Amino acid sequence: MSETNDVNDAIKHFPRLRARTLRFGCGAPRSAQTVGDGSRALFLRSDGPEDLVTALWLSWFDESGEHHETKLADPRELLGATADSEDVPAEEKARRERAREGGTGIVGYSSDDDGNRIVFTINGRLFLTDIDWNDETGAPEPHTRELAGEWLDEDPAMYTPVLNPRIAPDGEHVLYTTGSYLMLVDIGGELGDRITAVYGVSVEDEDGNPAENTWKIGLAEFVAGEEMDRYDGFWWAPDSQHVLFESFDTADEPTWYISDPADPEKRADGRRYPRALTRNADVYLTVITLAFDENDRYAGITGNADVDWDREAYEYVAAVHWRRGHDPLVLVQNRRQTRDQVLEVAVAADGAALGATRVLEEHANDQWIDLIHGTPAYTPDGRLVCPLNDMAADTNRLTVDGRPFTPAGWNVRAVLDVTDDDVLAVVQRAPEIATEVPRAWAGSDAASDAESLFGGHDARSFDVVSMGYDGSVAPITTEPGQWTASRGERGIVVSGRDMRSARAQMRHILGEQSATISSTAAEPGFAPNVTFTRLGEHQLYTAIIAPSPSSPYAHADKLPVLMKPYGGPGFQQVVASQSFYWEGQWWADQGFLVVTADGRGTTGRGPAWDREIFEDMKDVTLADQIEAVNALSEAVSRLNADGRRPGVPAPDLDKVCMIGWSYGGFLSALAVLDAPNVFKAACAGAPPTDWTLYDTHYTERYLGLDPDVYRRNGIVQDAPGLVRPLMLIHGFADDNVTIAHSLRLSQALMASGRPHTFLPLTGITHMTNDETVAENLLTLQRDFLRDALA
Repeated sequence: MSETNDVNDAIKHFPRLRARTLRFGCGAPRSAQTVGDGSRALFLRSDGPEDLVTALWLSWFDESGEHHETKLADPRELLGATADSEDVPAEEKARRERAREGGTGIVGYSSDDDGNRIVFTINGRLFLTDIDWNDETGAPEPHTRELAGEWLDEDPAMYTPVLNPRIAPDGEHVLYTTGSYLMLVDIGGELGDRITAVYGVSVEDEDGNPAENTWKIGLAEFVAGEEMDRYDGFWWAPDSQHVLFESFDTADEPTWYISDPADPEKRADGRRYPRALTRNADVYLTVITLAFDENDRYAGITGNADVDWDREAYEYVAAVHWRRGHDPLVLVQNRRQTRDQVLEVAVAADGAALGATRVLEEHANDQWIDLIHGTPAYTPDGRLVCPLNDMAADTNRLTVDGRPFTPAGWNVRAVLDVTDDDVLAVVQRAPEIATEVPRAWAGSDAASDAESLFGGHDARSFDVVSMGYDGSVAPITTEPGQWTASRGERGIVVSGRDMRSARAQMRHILGEQSATISSTAAEPGFAPNVTFTRLGEHQLYTAIIAPSPSSPYAHADKLPVLMKPYGGPGFQQVVASQSFYWEGQWWADQGFLVVTADGRGTTGRGPAWDREIFEDMKDVTLADQIEAVNALSEAVSRLNADGRRPGVPAPDLDKVCMIGWSYGGFLSALAVLDAPNVFKAACAGAPPTDWTLYDTHYTERYLGLDPDVYRRNGIVQDAPGLVRPLMLIHGFADDNVTIAHSLRLSQALMASGRPHTFLPLTGITHMTNDETVAENLLTLQRDFLRDALA
């Protein structure tokens, strides 16, 4: 078969293959965590390109420097055929939805400090892997067994579900939550495993019978997982003798119901939802001191105190970090997210009552304060590292004991490790401010043709760097891409994607030794034909995807334009990673010039850029997409004039359409409602049409608390203005952007006599991993847009 036929065949089969491979993630290593001194690292990987069942692995170097990969635990060996029949508790399904986790088997794990004991769940059962090391060969010898299985079987109503198990740093005990109780597992020994309920939030009525329990313990509330990226609800102390845990009451939150209309006998699933402009869950923190007997078995609680802070003024618990040698840090935010406090909780502090707090730092911003993962954090010697939205320097920076130390123009996105000498961070460089390029990057994106193909070290690249407290910057990653890392004292694992490789990459580095962790992930079979450029007055970072050289549309003089944005706050799509453009290439090979432009409010360009959309998301984000369309013809002419790449077909600005999902769906519907002179058709997937139906933490960050602002930024009221073809797509099982959004817009369109197409998806959540749905979704949208533009 010729290369041309290979590419065309790959494009044809792309929708189904992407769904079967979980977006080409099956068989790729992920979720790496260095353990011990960093010479070893845990990671997850399934056995093949379409294998959803993920196993636990160890990457390690022997004394000669040779690298090895050892499978520690395989769900199929532990459970047999049932490992392929996923059966997890509803609470775990909800956590995975919040984390956008589509895999099965072992999807998360918890390790002790030494990295020789790891716990995880499979199908709701609790397992422990013990690693012994062979004295002669130096190789790991893993042994995996179920923990306390007889206890779970004897009284499942009491001891299940097993949620978020975390092993103590010393490896002797495991904590998990059922949602109603915190459970402590004594591990083995001569006395065997034992489970004890150490704290609970059960509720009884006046007659002593179980009543509706709106309380949860040891879990993160909805907005913490969905919007703050905080998935834990309890934390071990480094000394394994204390525990800090969350409990929350959802009684004041509205109850929402997710139903399956295709199965009228199935009861609707009711749950509490923190709807914008309504009440949040009432969140508490408690710290306890645990006692253990001479056999290291749990013997009770010897200290118990609620954490004391101004919960009325600061109702969000945004982050918790507990470093060895220090008391825990808690970051709390006010409802509007314009003020926060960094609290130290007294646990081992001399003279302070257990649970007492002292305010270490306070921060404020007129619009909102960004959360930076990994902060606040102590250095080992006790200095405090915090994030700073530095509006004067237009940079998201870090401070140490209140002093900014990261340089202007280096926007910090996440903190990965904090030492006495440096901070390991993910950053995005603003070249307009940080004009000097580190020597390690010199020449990597200097040539404009390379930069247009592979991206640059700017907002498109999530770079891992070491940042010294003297303001120095030392890159760890050298190619532009989407990178992260896990670092130990001697070793580091770097993982991510870039524009040069189709596969996700993971490298384990130990001094002069370096090894690529193997991958069996599938590849789409084509490389996206992407050109990066900047468009319009705001110099919008833009990716233009043209048809493949083998496509029948490759030599077209002019093509319809498909705008494919996310376009909203807190995210970006113009990233130096091939994976962001595979679907766009499919669309390009259907006969479109595909354009993705990151407008104001998208991340990576500093706090002023982020805040351009404050209280005005609707008008600003639409204006930037229009700006991109208006600048497109000149940009394509300029790209073709330099002659360094095959010609890009000219854009037909009389045939511009838009597709998108989530905020991109909102923007797509908005485009045809409010700018029909520019956009001739749109497909809107899971669009949030009425912002009062979305959650508190996300929506109020950008729109505040004034109901008039919500009315102004919604699109339901714009329904009478629809004159262009619009397809709405929504999953009935979506518990993030509920189908009520699309139903309300559809109802308003019907009431106004405006024809439109509605595609409801039974059993589909905010993620669409079913391969039949994935393929048909794309082809139905393609045919709809072709007909609309004909």
